[in-house]
Amino acid sequence: LQGRRGGGSWWYLLLVVQFVAALWPPFYNKAEPALAGMPFFYWYQLAWVIIGAVLTAIVYFVTEAEARNR
Repeated sequence: LQGRRGGGSWWYLLLVVQFVAALWPPFYNKAEPALAGMPFFYWYQLAWVIIGAVLTAIVYFVTEAEARNR
């Protein structure tokens, strides 16, 4: 053992960021600024689907690499 047991990884905080960004409607409950005729409310959520997938992939690959190196 390397003297490190369990513990979490700070990378998981990226998952919390996307969770809070999508589940805090007062932040994005507005129509402006529109993007290609789509109100902010809709394109913000759609953008977080893409951002969330990227962040989840980052967390997965980094934590898998850390687990493999233990």
